[in-house]
Amino acid sequence: MIKAVIFDMDGLMIDSERVTYDGYVIEFGKLGYPYTKEFYKKLLGKRMPQIYEIHRQAFGEDIDAEGISANVHKYMADRFETEGVPLKKGLTELLQFLKEQQIKTVVATSSTRNRVDHIFELAQIADYFDASVCGDEVTHSKPDPETFLKACEKIGVSPSEAIVLEDSEAGIEAAYNGHIPVICVPDMKYPEPRFEQMAWKIAGSLLDVRDILAKFLSSEPA
Repeated sequence: MIKAVIFDMDGLMIDSERVTYDGYVIEFGKLGYPYTKEFYKKLLGKRMPQIYEIHRQAFGEDIDAEGISANVHKYMADRFETEGVPLKKGLTELLQFLKEQQIKTVVATSSTRNRVDHIFELAQIADYFDASVCGDEVTHSKPDPETFLKACEKIGVSPSEAIVLEDSEAGIEAAYNGHIPVICVPDMKYPEPRFEQMAWKIAGSLLDVRDILAKFLSSEPA
């Protein structure tokens, strides 16, 4: 029985990855380095210390990796403030459906608490969620399952009673490692075959997720 749905945030609920990529193109462009989408995909699902290391390995130990990422986050925050938070197609419809079905919802993300709270305030979606677990509240990042297991614990459900929604390979693997069924909604990168096999379903959008869950719930015994 499904009692809860666990949401990733960036790339799954909000269309932030393209904005972040634009920011890195600008920042590395200032240094004279080209920055490709293929390279950016290596960052998806990673926490900041891992991102710093990926950048240093690719562009040299002397680059100010922390400063570059800070500038990119400011660029993204400024765009969200001026243009609004770009929500992914079907998010509101899915959240409304889950509320009607009295299924608990929780966010489990690598982003910090301050960032999550501010984005939720701007997007006006906080009321849809029962809880959240953020990157600065866990010891081990995805693909470790800690974030998702803490999310289950926080809302009082077992992993077998939850479903994870993710866009990244690291997120898929984290759910798989935590023995939680996962629906992948690919964003900038379709999962490689080994990660695709870890997913329960691959969905084209959050509207498709709503339809998958509606069909599954209708088949559950009363």
